[in-house]
Amino acid sequence: MLDINKLVMAENMAPCDADAYLNDLENWSEDMARVQAAQEGIDLTEEHLDVICTLRDHFAECGPAQNARSILRVLEETYQDQGGRKYLYTLFPRGPITQGCRLAGLPTPSGNADPSFGSVH
Repeated sequence: MLDINKLVMAENMAPCDADAYLNDLENWSEDMARVQAAQEGIDLTEEHLDVICTLRDHFAECGPAQNARSILRVLEETYQDQGGRKYLYTLFPRGPITQGCRLAGLPTPSGNADPSFGSVH
């Protein structure tokens, strides 16, 4: 799990300096992702893992994103030939950012998972 102090410090740094503070990426493993995905009803394929690795690589290069939209744009551009957003939602039905980040062992961008948005409590 990320240390919040490291995360806050990394947000104020240039992307190349952020990865020095976010060393908890090493605790993730493909096996951990498979177990989590199975609990969420997903059988991880190579396509899933490719998206997860793209998320992890982006996080390692750029640090925490300001919002989900910026990450979604990167994913849509990367997977444009496969169908972009529609393709990503077929892989991650609960959202390519929310579910993808969770399976990738990454924090979701702030404001991404608002439980009161579009739902009834």
